[in-house]
Formats: sequence, structure tokens, C-alpha cells
Amino acid sequence: MSDINQTQFFKVNVEPELRVKEVLDTVYNAMREKGYNPVNQIVGYIMSGDPTYITSHNGARSMIMKVERDELVEELLKDYIKNNAQQ
Repeated sequence: MSDINQTQFFKVNVEPELRVKEVLDTVYNAMREKGYNPVNQIVGYIMSGDPTYITSHNGARSMIMKVERDELVEELLKDYIKNNAQQ
């Protein structure tokens, strides 16, 4: 039994925050390695929310499910605008 006058510490292990770009890169590469069309599969996932569009190869499915779909769209749109904006 512990001393009632002592404070116990509880530590929660927090997973490091995933960067959306890193998730997309990992998923894209996993889809290519398995022979899928990554663009079609990622669009299918974003539109439907069905994780079975994404392979579980290299943990891609579990990674993409940790990111909100609107964050995926936002990252893709920002990258598109950055690379295609007329200045």
C-alpha cells in the first residue's frame, strides 16, 4: 500500500502527431508498391470514407485513418495551388 501523503504520477504515452504530407506520401508509395492506382484509390477513400480503398501494406490504412479526410483534401489543394498558381 502506498503512502497517502505521496502523489502518484500518471503518464500517458502520446503518439507523435502525423503530418498529413507524410501520410499521403506513405499511402501513395504503398499503393504503388502493391500495383494499385494511388490517385484513384485515395480519391475513393476521400469521397466515401471507406478505408478498404487503402492497402494495409506498410501500415498505410491505419495511418490514413488517423487523419481527417478534410485535412487530406486541404493538403492536396494547398500543394496544387502552390505548384500551379499563376503569379
